[in-house]
Amino acid sequence: MKHITKVYGSLRANDDVHLTLDKGEVLAVVGENGAGKSTLMKILYGLEQPTSGEIYLNGRLQRFRSPHDAIAKRIGMVQQHFMLLNPCTVAENIVYGREPRKHGLFFDREAAVRITEELCGKYGLHIDPRRRVGDCPVGLQQRVEILKVLYQDADIIIFDEPSAVLTPQEVGELLATMRKLAEMGKSIIIITHKLHEVMTVADRVMVMRQGRHIKEMPKAETSIEEMSFLMVGRRIVERKVAPRETTGAVLNVRDLVLAGPDRKNLLDHFSIHVDGGEIVGIAGVSGNGQSELIQCLTGLTAPTSGSILLQGQDVAGRTVGQIREAGCACIPEDRYLWGCAAQATLTETAVMAHHRRPELSKHGLLNGRNARAFTQELLEGYDVRNGGQSQKAGELSGGNIQKLIVAREIEQKSPLLIAAEPTRGVDIGAMEFIHSKLLEKRERGDAVLLISSELTEILALSDRVYVIYEGRAAGEFRRADANEEDLGILMMGGTLHEAI
Repeated sequence: MKHITKVYGSLRANDDVHLTLDKGEVLAVVGENGAGKSTLMKILYGLEQPTSGEIYLNGRLQRFRSPHDAIAKRIGMVQQHFMLLNPCTVAENIVYGREPRKHGLFFDREAAVRITEELCGKYGLHIDPRRRVGDCPVGLQQRVEILKVLYQDADIIIFDEPSAVLTPQEVGELLATMRKLAEMGKSIIIITHKLHEVMTVADRVMVMRQGRHIKEMPKAETSIEEMSFLMVGRRIVERKVAPRETTGAVLNVRDLVLAGPDRKNLLDHFSIHVDGGEIVGIAGVSGNGQSELIQCLTGLTAPTSGSILLQGQDVAGRTVGQIREAGCACIPEDRYLWGCAAQATLTETAVMAHHRRPELSKHGLLNGRNARAFTQELLEGYDVRNGGQSQKAGELSGGNIQKLIVAREIEQKSPLLIAAEPTRGVDIGAMEFIHSKLLEKRERGDAVLLISSELTEILALSDRVYVIYEGRAAGEFRRADANEEDLGILMMGGTLHEAI
């Protein structure tokens, strides 16, 4: 890719960027949120058109008007959010769009199964072709995504944040798969914020910042510290979290049950407590009841039975507003679905849940001047890079809208903060900043419930850790006793004696 520039209005998302990829190598592309990594990959995959610049494949000039053109040239992309048909089988998902036909007319299911078995054998990615995708854990679903791309006969495979929802064991398997594919002659591009993964799997690293190509180097000639510095332009200091005295339970969840549609409980007699002055982490593979727990705690869903004591008051089944009034704020797990309205302005987004404060409204009417002043404090205090308060929330980069939502919820100054995936999809600089704000809240004596699929985040911040598996609390650890291996075993439904 030569001299790639992409302009959106006054924003230069890519500014004269160069990228080279050799046969059989793994190239890691790293950078802050808004650095232009995703835009560059969308251009390579045909999802976006460059304003200027050229793409050459095996020395020949190309123009990709759509992903269809890129796929035809053997470029594939494993999306961050899986594009799978859950009611269909593994084989049906893999051949979708290029289905084998019987008599030229009818879908040949047995041929699809044979094709899948051959792909699994060739690449060492074993999975039952007849299994329904909706019944597969996320690690296997990602394997289906990779097999889909391989079925398209891709020689270049782009992985976009591929380990976001995986256990440590599944991450290890994924990185081993990437290396094996590279050894078989495939060329791999991995976009990731997890620099330890870069050091494990990459041959070469390319760093981007503010839309520009900053530096590229062989992995053997760099370090996590140098990559962090190049990404954010300053040294990242690792925080040491000192133990502190707690002040009694702010949140006490007792025997919480949420019945599911198929007679299986989504939350199964789930019990935890969070004291003032501590961060309690909940570790688990996505889909094991975390979302349902958040919805019960915040009033979006009423539990079937059990109690939720918030500062001694049972708020189970209360409304969202009543639970907020009782002292709960929430950084939601999905910033676009639950955290903001895409078409709302930054001012409107910032004052959500603050709008009844006397200085911001009177008799149901917002005080525009004070709302704008309050919003500006959040934007500046949390380094939210924006194009003005009238900008739409959906126009901010993912990391910047995340920082605005974090700012809004922390500034509620509530006794309890539920922080669900607070740093999902943000760069290392923004992650460091958000972590510092959560620790400041802990130091003020407030309670923080941290729900994250990032085990490194859980282990770095939590005073205590619970593991959730199929809606149950599968184990509890103090900080000193928690480690990735034991947590990973419980996250997959195992018991610790099996690991001995």
